[in-house]
Amino acid sequence: MYQYKNLYVLDFSKIRHFSELHEIIKVGLDFPDYYGKNWDAFWDCLTDMVGRPVHIEIRGLEQLEKKFEEDAELMLELLKEWKHYNKNSYAEQITIDIIFEGKTVSLP
Repeated sequence: MYQYKNLYVLDFSKIRHFSELHEIIKVGLDFPDYYGKNWDAFWDCLTDMVGRPVHIEIRGLEQLEKKFEEDAELMLELLKEWKHYNKNSYAEQITIDIIFEGKTVSLP
């Protein structure tokens, strides 16, 4: 099972290759070794995390969007869906912040 933390950080600021995308996610979210490094596995692992407070900070999103725009959009869409998973049962327990240019924007 996951080691729960007060804060999980996804830092894409130095991403250069697609192969790094899911590795950053795996390490940043402490996903298990069996994480399949695809969007279906991402969803499965996220839904395993519900039930406890989770705070995620996303850094370097602009770099990820420049290199892999569709994957950045899909990741954000899945994170939004996850926050409102099971008819908003966990929305108050999940905080997802995007940090850029010294500002913080929270996903609704």
